[in-house]
This record gives sequence, structure tokens and C-alpha cells, in this order.
Amino acid sequence: MSPRLLLPLLLAATAALCWGAPPAGELRCRCVRAVAERIPPRHLVQVELIPEGPHCAAPEVIATTKQGHTLCLSPSVPWVKLLVARFLNSAAQRS
Repeated sequence: MSPRLLLPLLLAATAALCWGAPPAGELRCRCVRAVAERIPPRHLVQVELIPEGPHCAAPEVIATTKQGHTLCLSPSVPWVKLLVARFLNSAAQRS
């Protein structure tokens, strides 16, 4: 087989293998939309703070409710800042 025919064939085979494959590591924000409405802390089980980085330009706050729902909270809202501080303090005391 001639080298001119081999290169397009290899490129096509490589493209077919990679089609739809997820990138190595998630390099995008997890939160598309953030909620600003107040949610009572007693309804939450977990609060996760993901700082800004190469994956996302803005910090993200992801909360899990007792019913198992996950939702993104707006990190700039005062009640969310207080909630994150409380959860981080309680996690630090447990460690």
C-alpha cells in the first residue's frame, strides 16, 4: 500500500476510535446555573466548594439535599458564604 493512501486511512481509523470520547479530565464548569434563593441548611446533607481553576473561571458551590438532589448555589450570595463557612468549620472540627 502506498504511503499516500496509508496516512488518510490511519487518520480515519484514529478519528473513529476517538469519536465521542470524553476528554482526559473534566475541563469545564459543573454548574451551568446557580440558585440564589435561600435553602434551609437543615435540608442539606453536604456542601462542596470547588475553587476556580483551569476547569472553571468561577468558584462553584454544590449542595446535596436530604432527598439526594444536587444543586449549584451562587457563591456570591451572603447566605451561601455563611453556609460554606459553617460546613468548612464543621468538616475541619471532624478531621
